[in-house]
Amino acid sequence: MDGSVAYLVAAVGCLVGVAGVVIAVVALARQRKRTGPAAPGDPFRDTDADALRGDPRTLKPGDIVEIRQVSYAIRGSVHLVEGAWSWAEHLLDDAGGAKRWLSVEEDPDVELVLWSAEPGATVTPGAPTLDFAGRRYSWEESGQARYSATGTTGLDPTGTVRYHDYRAQGGARLAFEAYGEAGWEVAVGEPLLRSEVMVYPQAGPDKVA
Repeated sequence: MDGSVAYLVAAVGCLVGVAGVVIAVVALARQRKRTGPAAPGDPFRDTDADALRGDPRTLKPGDIVEIRQVSYAIRGSVHLVEGAWSWAEHLLDDAGGAKRWLSVEEDPDVELVLWSAEPGATVTPGAPTLDFAGRRYSWEESGQARYSATGTTGLDPTGTVRYHDYRAQGGARLAFEAYGEAGWEVAVGEPLLRSEVMVYPQAGPDKVA
């Protein structure tokens, strides 16, 4: 009788152990299915620059960005999407009244351009080359993108924008943008080195100043 009881106890213990292993395996499988494989990272991404100088891809209204030792507050941001391509433009407040923008694009490395508006320009896009302010620019690309705006930009929250981009020797840019039904806005751009830009995040991840 005692032997039978001992056998039953041992059998029950084995069953409990097996059940525990099965539950653990199922739970692990569900966890893997829920989280999925980790997204592949860019092995050549300059993480040291991001750590030391901040990541310009995360800029948002309320942040401070220092460009060539001049500090700007970001008043508003425009995020643009065209097909599988996306980029951002940030309106800078330099306390001097000038309208300046910082564009951030990955192509595949991070490309930063500081733009200055040219409200008095009479040149229009479309030609293969354009002469403006003593420089000759060659057509680079054009298209239409969807945008969403946050903060203070002077734009509707969402909409579309048409654009034409030109480039001169040495990397100088000339851009034309038309938001919605508005006319062309002209800006000249100067490419920036990553080392010339420092990011100081100010607002929380879900906060817009």
